[in-house]
Amino acid sequence: MNKKDFSHYELVQWRKLQTWQRKMEQPHSKTSRFSKNIQNKINRLIPQKIHDALTTIIRKMVETVLFTSEFVRPPIILSSTLESRETAVARRMEFYRTTAAAEGGITGWGGFLAAMADFPLLLTIKLKFLFDIASMYGYDTNKLSERIYLLYVFQLAFPSPDRKINTLTHLSLWAQFPETLPAGTADFEWYQFQQDYRDYLDLAKLLQMIPGIGAGVGLVVNYKLLGQLYETATMCYRMRWLADKSRRTLLSGKTDGEFHL
Repeated sequence: MNKKDFSHYELVQWRKLQTWQRKMEQPHSKTSRFSKNIQNKINRLIPQKIHDALTTIIRKMVETVLFTSEFVRPPIILSSTLESRETAVARRMEFYRTTAAAEGGITGWGGFLAAMADFPLLLTIKLKFLFDIASMYGYDTNKLSERIYLLYVFQLAFPSPDRKINTLTHLSLWAQFPETLPAGTADFEWYQFQQDYRDYLDLAKLLQMIPGIGAGVGLVVNYKLLGQLYETATMCYRMRWLADKSRRTLLSGKTDGEFHL
């Protein structure tokens, strides 16, 4: 890496990215492992037919969003600095976080049936936010590979402790190993996707269904979940953007070293 080819902002964000990566790679806490063991025991008690049905439902929900034109065609920012891109993403995050919090509060106030409606609504808000983030970093979500990348970012934001590092590694090596990309969404690990996401949200969403406290829980939980998605997505797309710039610089002959992430 030749530091003179990168702006001060880019170098600062690169250092923040390294700190985040080290945090993501840390061993799981005892609390995290205990929670996961409990979830695994609960999942083993649920009939396989139920797991299969939930996998199909979540897959169809996600694919509906992925292939709806209004979602996959946000305007792409082609030429801009990393700083201006990330400023735009931060502004956009406030809109989505406020929207998700309001939606969680309303559905939580409505009781059990309304709280059940929160799941698809929140999932749609999160995916739409990811489409906007991708376009703000200059990536074309009309491409199938970009939508699949987006799914992996989503998976890393709400991870299973057992697969967090593998997912991060897969994203960090995205450009180097195009042959590892799924040929289509049919090859994506939908069963694991839905199980990890459900396990991550189970406790919070159960509390959201309790009369009297559901509205407050829904508001706070959804607000935090969008903040978590924002941090993960920003780090993933920052990692990719800096790596892409490094490769472009290397190919142009302006530097003698690649930007190592």
